[in-house]
Amino acid sequence: MAGDSPTPVTVVGLGSMGRALAGAFLAAGHPTTVWNRTPGRAGPLVEKGAVPAESVADAVAASGLVVTCLTTFEDTRAALEPAAGALRGRALVTLNSGSPSGARETAAWATAHGARLLAGAVKNVPAAVGAPDTLLYYSGDRSVFDAHETTLRALGGDTVHLGEEPDLAALYEMAVGAMLLPALVGFFQGAAAVQARGLRAESMVRFAGKWLDMIKTLLPVYAAEIDSGDYTDAASSVDLFLTGAAHDDDLAEETNVDTAWLAPLHDLLRRAAEAGHGGHSIAALTEVLRKGA
Repeated sequence: MAGDSPTPVTVVGLGSMGRALAGAFLAAGHPTTVWNRTPGRAGPLVEKGAVPAESVADAVAASGLVVTCLTTFEDTRAALEPAAGALRGRALVTLNSGSPSGARETAAWATAHGARLLAGAVKNVPAAVGAPDTLLYYSGDRSVFDAHETTLRALGGDTVHLGEEPDLAALYEMAVGAMLLPALVGFFQGAAAVQARGLRAESMVRFAGKWLDMIKTLLPVYAAEIDSGDYTDAASSVDLFLTGAAHDDDLAEETNVDTAWLAPLHDLLRRAAEAGHGGHSIAALTEVLRKGA
């Protein structure tokens, strides 16, 4: 932000997250230009003061800071290709899903067109955008982050630059995001099980939340074990989890709930025990997950 003048910003891509990003910039007083392939999505934002661009090239040309929110890196490059000539000299911030290799390809593409790339990720739902504790992390051109950090903090108060490598945000996005689906499917399995007894899924919520809080406290312990490679202090061993696997089979039979999704996890436990980790901390599964271990 230069002086007291809010930095103009362009948002390309107005899905639920893109609309939330543009709304947060507007709420923070930033002149905001918006563009989407489906123009109708801009309507509510225009009512709040956003300027709709006729084309993606016009959108990019309107601001020195261009924030994209599309599904993948490939989608981002495809959407911006007609505006490639307007990218020169601009700061490009991508907020999308994708692999580290996709981030590297996009960084090379942006550099070839004279743009400076900051690849990022929003680690929360659209409704949380703009909140003081909402986490966004970025990687890539540090000069872009330093120049626009204040503007980017309009999207979330917990704003972090991971490093100059353009693929770090994508790496952490996938590494952290890997926890989501297993955790959700575990909750859905539990919901199906309690409903089989005529109970409501909402009756689980308080207890599941406490369980997740407990798991959170274990993460620093497991991270230290993984970083050191020492798994001998086993508060919860691989063998303990392997013994519990039989209970999952009992639950499936009693409640008529499909627990087949757990089979690969049970196999991972068995492979860890066979590799000599039975008495070690459950964090030793990391060693089995490494290909060639």
